[in-house]
Amino acid sequence: MIVVSDVVVRYGTRAALSGVTATFEPGAITALVGHNGSGKSTLLQALAGTVTPSTGRITGTDRADIAYVPQRSSVRDELPLSVREVVAMGAWRRRGLWRRLSPEDRRAVDAALDRLGVAHLSTRRIGDLSGGQRQRALLAQAVVQRGQIVLLDEPATGLDAEARAVIVDVMRDEARRGAIVVVATHDRRDCRDADQVLRLEDGILSTETTAFGDTVCSDTVHSG
Repeated sequence: MIVVSDVVVRYGTRAALSGVTATFEPGAITALVGHNGSGKSTLLQALAGTVTPSTGRITGTDRADIAYVPQRSSVRDELPLSVREVVAMGAWRRRGLWRRLSPEDRRAVDAALDRLGVAHLSTRRIGDLSGGQRQRALLAQAVVQRGQIVLLDEPATGLDAEARAVIVDVMRDEARRGAIVVVATHDRRDCRDADQVLRLEDGILSTETTAFGDTVCSDTVHSG
């Protein structure tokens, strides 16, 4: 379990998160909802360990294997890597950077490429893909990694209904195997598949939190 206790994150004088307290359970999907700039991505980055809280504590992530899928706009276009190489990076934590992939690892990579619908793009450079294709490749990497904690930042934005359904199925499968799954979204359709919904507004976690909450998942949750 991850426990976030009174976490504050500041960028200069601006508080991106203000006194956030929450828990995230294994085997459950948590949706972080709110407008752009509400603090969703910052909270994901704090859980991933790429942002250090100014004050407060996060426990349960210290020794965890974390699979973090950022927004597709955060991935550099000039990366000289093929789609298959990017997906295979998911096995690095188990194998180490310099060890060759095992037959089992290669099968896992093939299966993830197929499942996310990017097998036909495996030799393409990651920077040459469309935004949606790149996002699916990054999610395939997370599937190969099989992290204890899976963090997804706007994974389905701009994707069609078929691609969104695949991503929802992947999130459910990751939770079923016992992972802590946290997805940031401003789309109310995403939180319908969550076990817990937490709303952020200007870096503050709203007291309006719920499991399968119709109010939190209303039409008022949108990109701003």
